[in-house]
Amino acid sequence: MPERILFSDIDGTLLNAKRELSSFTISEIKRIKDTIPFILISSRMPSAMKHLQKELGIIEQPLICYNGGLVLLDNKIIHSTSIPSLIVNHLVSYNKNIGIHISLYNNDDWYVPEMDYWAQREANNTKVQPTIQNIDKTIADWQQQSKGAHKIMCMGEEQAIDQIVAYLEKKFNDALHLYRSKATYLEIAHKNISKLTAIKLLLDTHYKIPLSKATAFGDNYNDLTMLQQVGTGIAVSNAKPEVLKIADHVTLSGKEDGVATYIKNNIL
Repeated sequence: MPERILFSDIDGTLLNAKRELSSFTISEIKRIKDTIPFILISSRMPSAMKHLQKELGIIEQPLICYNGGLVLLDNKIIHSTSIPSLIVNHLVSYNKNIGIHISLYNNDDWYVPEMDYWAQREANNTKVQPTIQNIDKTIADWQQQSKGAHKIMCMGEEQAIDQIVAYLEKKFNDALHLYRSKATYLEIAHKNISKLTAIKLLLDTHYKIPLSKATAFGDNYNDLTMLQQVGTGIAVSNAKPEVLKIADHVTLSGKEDGVATYIKNNIL
């Protein structure tokens, strides 16, 4: 078993200004990957991460998707926690008077009611195309199949997102974790999961490496607990102020290959 392990967020952390992996990042991760596992950990769906794994030469490594809501090992699900379809239905009903975009995710399925501005933007960023389907049908199908949402993405004008946040905090505060990556984006996950819970699961059941030997890279609010509790928490310089404050070290920005620079300078 390896003696140490690396976990990295993707958006804002690992990708360059073109939202791609730079040649420097690819070469540094390929340099260490055979002795030190490099695990991608993101709010993304599996197919929005696997093409990055392939570029990095780490396709055999586990994937931590949906901020820990779905963990894959050898392409098999070893952990899954989703939002019940009943809660999804409440949100969709409430939104009929507000009209923001709602994307629904389960495993490697991404459903949108139409290919609007928000869906197209997300497709461009992640290089994944959604399934266009009436949202009530998606929920009805999930209810029949006893499925829920690994992630709900709400996208729209800031004031409309404010209304959604207020509603969910009042009605489902004990069940949901709300993560606002920007003013117009709201990502919703089950309250019981986080990137840290997924890391602990993999370390305990697969790698047998203590948390103190784990290093993690991140930039945003959903990286906070992960960076605080791993052995070494590294923030890229473009991270949120709260993340910069708790990080053990700060590297260059994501657009300046901060992860690769840290690996080159600190990991032989």
